Amino acid sequence: MPQKILYINVSRIGDTLLVSPAVRAVATAFPDAEITLLGHPKRAEVLQHLSFVHHVGTISKQRAPWLGWVARNTYDLAFVCGYDEPLIKYALRVARKVVAFRQGDDDINARLFKAVEHPPFQTEHAVDIQLRLPAAVGIAPAGRALAYQVTEAESLWARAELARTTPAPSSPLIGLQVASFPTKAYRDWPVDHFMALTDKIRSAWPDAHFLIFGGTEETVRTNQLQQYLGKASTLYAGRLTLRQTASLMNELDLYIGVDTGPTHIMGALHRPMVALYHGYSPSRYLAPLEHPCAYIVDHPLADQDCSTEAPMSDITVDRVWQAVARALSEHPPKVR
Repeated sequence: MPQKILYINVSRIGDTLLVSPAVRAVATAFPDAEITLLGHPKRAEVLQHLSFVHHVGTISKQRAPWLGWVARNTYDLAFVCGYDEPLIKYALRVARKVVAFRQGDDDINARLFKAVEHPPFQTEHAVDIQLRLPAAVGIAPAGRALAYQVTEAESLWARAELARTTPAPSSPLIGLQVASFPTKAYRDWPVDHFMALTDKIRSAWPDAHFLIFGGTEETVRTNQLQQYLGKASTLYAGRLTLRQTASLMNELDLYIGVDTGPTHIMGALHRPMVALYHGYSPSRYLAPLEHPCAYIVDHPLADQDCSTEAPMSDITVDRVWQAVARALSEHPPKVR
């Protein structure tokens, strides 16, 4: 039985979290093993404090070639996500057995304990793809829900922050994520659609308050939305760490967002959420699984041969409003 296990997953926020069910499966199969999880230097923090991970660290393909030359065979077993050759070679140095997806190099594949076949594009949910790695060594899934842990200290900070920035009453408290990252801009729902949606929400709930999340890349859009909402909103885009963002999300009555990293974080928190998916990246491959209160809105072309050229504006405000109204009806907001 392995005593020390390494898991390497260097990727964006969403893909980092999508591996958490696979890591949980490994931890469940080997409850006495010590698991180390290495992630992207700017993303690994989303994996901190998980009950089934003992150590969280960082690594990059640039640093990997310089690491692991002294501490060889530190781990009994390693799993490596992705196709970065430096990360695979690092794992081969520090672990006795390495499991990874089949690489483009036959010599590397020959050195792997298991070279796992990756399914064709958009034929399996991203969680199930990652579960293929532990399955290759006989490890069964231990649930398909994403995992994230907000600490008590983070919860206290979030509540104090909201008490400082949101007026009373503020109910429901709703988070908005208006954009994905630049290379996936086709997933962005128009800002004027968000504005029209907030009009409907405020008509039904006059005391609604909106927290606007996002990064620095979408500053123009988030500023535009904040100016439109005025005192009914607080702008947090580009002002928070990932963990601060998650701690505020954990206090929301509802989150509304496009398919991007923060939406995956919300999916891991298991709080009420409305998520919008483009037809080229439909929900059946990316939406949170085993989620108790996720309301999914797919592009009208999600079940067809949809290209990235299809506009997200094809998702109407009324469709999203129906999901929002249902979410708030089935999960009544707190009174603040």
